[in-house]
Amino acid sequence: MSITSFNPPVRTLMGPGPSDVHPRVTGAMARPCIGHLDPAFVGMMDEVKTMLQYAFQTKNQLTIPVSAPGSAGMEAAFQNLLEHGDKAIVCQNGVFGGRMKEVVERCGATAIMVEDDWGKPVDPQKVEDAFKANPGVKLLAFVHAETSTGARSDAEALSAIAHHHDALVLVDAVTSLGGSELRVDDWNIDAIYSGSQKCLSCTPGLSPVSFSERAIEVITSRKSRVQSWFLDTNLVMGYWGPNAKRAYHHTAPVNALYALHESLVMLQDEGLENSWARHSKNHMVLRAGLEAMGLSFIVDEDYRLPQLNSVTIPDGIDEAEVRSRLLNEFNLEIGAGLGALAGKVWRIGLMGHSSRAENIFLCLSSLEAVLNEMGANIETGVALSAAKAAMK
Repeated sequence: MSITSFNPPVRTLMGPGPSDVHPRVTGAMARPCIGHLDPAFVGMMDEVKTMLQYAFQTKNQLTIPVSAPGSAGMEAAFQNLLEHGDKAIVCQNGVFGGRMKEVVERCGATAIMVEDDWGKPVDPQKVEDAFKANPGVKLLAFVHAETSTGARSDAEALSAIAHHHDALVLVDAVTSLGGSELRVDDWNIDAIYSGSQKCLSCTPGLSPVSFSERAIEVITSRKSRVQSWFLDTNLVMGYWGPNAKRAYHHTAPVNALYALHESLVMLQDEGLENSWARHSKNHMVLRAGLEAMGLSFIVDEDYRLPQLNSVTIPDGIDEAEVRSRLLNEFNLEIGAGLGALAGKVWRIGLMGHSSRAENIFLCLSSLEAVLNEMGANIETGVALSAAKAAMK
């Protein structure tokens, strides 16, 4: 057996993630590897922290990238804040609220579930009712931008409810960071985690997190040790802390952090609010083309994510065959529905470097071609012109 170097096909990534990685980011990854305690690298780490504070819109000192994907950021947030016997209200309106429940229970805490239909935002009144019915809740957890459905919940309103009941606020911002309005300090969010591979135009493998001073007080006054040695924030801060002399904790993914640094420089150069506006505008362009074709969205406009679009499948169409043909004939990836939406929707991502006009035009033209050949009941020859009109 002789295995040779792997050369992946060139794809256009318009699924739920990862998104297209900007060439500047892949170029940054190819720079020379240096030691993770090298003074030059330590200086770069400080810049990453500063730029992550900008991306999250926070002054939290404990704002760092966890050296693992967003799921590890989720575990870091829950495991540092929850102890055995604690109570947490967990909101579920899609797949990832369910994952939160799983992690809460693994922490030995009780998950009090607030459930909403998939494709709907978290209902603030249900959260208020849950707090009233369950005194002593330590933490409220919810997904800001539910990747499985494309629905955005009102993080500011939910946070206000939790703080009124003296509870911490923990937010999943994996799909929203860099793509939708997100203001950690203004909205009084205590703990938040995201991922590098979506609206930041970076490669998968890192999870930006941020903890408020209130959250840090909870972490440092724990009665028990954090379950995970690797994710114990008390230990990690010895490496990511403000001191010039860093304590060894783990071997940081040096080149992956180069990539995150470059992606954050690009976000800084574009301007955070400009990035939010770009994602919103490109959603309107995609929407115009899809609706002209006869397709529709499952999420109401008022709380629809611009960067993750759940689109209905025409009657009688094998959705998996469509995705397979798009991938094999057009090198275009879109996502399938998950959970309750499996087989009912496609998830079309417009995240980060994927959120640009040429990708939208490719998606519309190739999707129209495949659906037309498969005999779908759609309008042909109108999607691109509608999309171009929406760009003006």
